[in-house]
Amino acid sequence: MTKRKNDWTEKKIEKYIKEGRGEGEFNNYKPWLTIQNISSTGNSSRLKGWKTNRRHELLSDLERNYFFIMEWIEDIIDIREQFPLNREATYNIAKEKGIRHKKIGKF
Repeated sequence: MTKRKNDWTEKKIEKYIKEGRGEGEFNNYKPWLTIQNISSTGNSSRLKGWKTNRRHELLSDLERNYFFIMEWIEDIIDIREQFPLNREATYNIAKEKGIRHKKIGKF
């Protein structure tokens, strides 16, 4: 397996935003990360969801198992894996808790 660089830059983040990653609902949702973006020694899965009618990018056995649980819970109507968190919010939480946050550009 080829190692992929995990270097995050503002340019890369802007590219992902322009591609619509982390946006949409149901079968129009595009995950922020895909299996191809991550170098992993573990198991990853691409599974079609019957609730969303789209392929899900699951990066571990734990994510896959949780995905199966969510598929069977009737109250859950949409599943959005690899959803990006707001960088400013995570930066502020880390600062408040005294935890070092990786800085890219402003955050």
